[in-house]
Amino acid sequence: MLKYIYQRRGYPNFTWDSLSILNVLTRVAHRQGEMLGRMRQFGFGVQREAALNSLTEEITGSGEIEGEILNSEQVRSSLAKRLNIKLDRPVSKSYHIDGIVQSVMDAVGNYGAPLTKERLFGWHAALFPTSYSGMRKIRVAAYRTGKMHVVSSKRFDDTIHYEAPPPSEVSAQMKMFLSWLNTGGNENPILKAAIAHLWFVIIHPFDDGNGRLTRTITEMMLARAENMPLRFYSMSAQIQKEKKGYYAALERTTTGTLDITLWLEWFLGCLERAIENSGAVIGKVMEKAAFWQKYAARITNPMQREIINRLMDGFDGKMTSGKAAKILKVSQDTAARALKDLVSRGFLSVQGAGRGTHYVLRVGYIF
Repeated sequence: MLKYIYQRRGYPNFTWDSLSILNVLTRVAHRQGEMLGRMRQFGFGVQREAALNSLTEEITGSGEIEGEILNSEQVRSSLAKRLNIKLDRPVSKSYHIDGIVQSVMDAVGNYGAPLTKERLFGWHAALFPTSYSGMRKIRVAAYRTGKMHVVSSKRFDDTIHYEAPPPSEVSAQMKMFLSWLNTGGNENPILKAAIAHLWFVIIHPFDDGNGRLTRTITEMMLARAENMPLRFYSMSAQIQKEKKGYYAALERTTTGTLDITLWLEWFLGCLERAIENSGAVIGKVMEKAAFWQKYAARITNPMQREIINRLMDGFDGKMTSGKAAKILKVSQDTAARALKDLVSRGFLSVQGAGRGTHYVLRVGYIF
C-alpha cells in the first residue's frame, strides 16, 4: 500500500492546479512588488534596520517552531554585527546563536550562489557545533544513516505522522533536489520556493535540524525570487503563528498524491500574510529613523539611547528602573537617573505609582 508521496510513481514530478493558485500567486507577487518598491525609497541604513528586525524575527521564530527559545537580544546583536549596524550596547556572545545567524546570513546574503552539498553541510554544522542535539549525539555535516519518523507524543501514545525515505535513498534524492534547486527553469520563483520547502521536508536528510534548514533554504529561495539580499518580512514568524495549519498541510501533502495544490495554496497564503505583517515592522523602522534624524544631537548618552531604542523596538513588558538597570548593566540608581532625565526633557512619560512606576515614550515623539 502506498502511504507516502515519495512512493508514488513519477515522484518527484509534482503537479498542481494552476488555476487554483493563480489568484493568490498574483496577490503575493503584487504585495512583494509594493513592499520592495516602498523599501527602495529609503536609504541603505533604513533598509538594514528593517532587515535586522525581520531577520531577528525569522531566526527566533524558526527556533520556536522547533521548541527552541533563542535569546532575541543575542540574535539581534549577532545579526547587527554582520549587517554593519552599530548597537549602543551589544550583548554577550553566543557561539550557538552566531552559528545559526551565520548560516541564515549566508543563505540570504549569497542567495545567488549554488546550494551545494558542502554548503548545506556547513549550515548543518553551524546548527550543531557540539555534535549534540540536546543530550543526543547526532551525525553532523553528513546525511542520516538511520530511519526518520515525524512523531507526536501524547502521554504514553506515540503517533507517526510521516516516515521519510530510507537512508539508502537520501543521497540520490538530495543530489536530484540540489540539481533542480540550482537550475534555472520555467517555474515561477515564488512557486519554486514553496516546492523547495516541501521537497526538503519530504527527504528529511539529516538526523536533526531538518525544519530549520528547510526554512533557511526557503529564505534563500525567496531572496532569489526578489533579487534582494535583505529580508523585510519573516516567513518563519508567520508559520509559528499558524503552526497547526502548517503541520496539517504538510501531513496531508506528504501522505497524499503528487498533486501538491493544497500545499502551494497554504504556503502562498502564509507568505501573503507574512508580507502584510511586514508593514508594522517597516513602519517602526521609519518612525525610529525619523526620530533619530531629528533628536540625535539632543540624546548623546549611550544609556539613554539604548532605553529609547528598546522602547521603539517594542519592549516586552513595562520599562521600570529595575529592568533598565539589568539591560544597561548598571545600578538601579544610575538607571533611574537616566530615565528621570529623559522625563524631565520631555522624551518619556511616567505611568503608574510606587512599585508599578514605569516609563513610556511620549506619543508626540513616536511619530
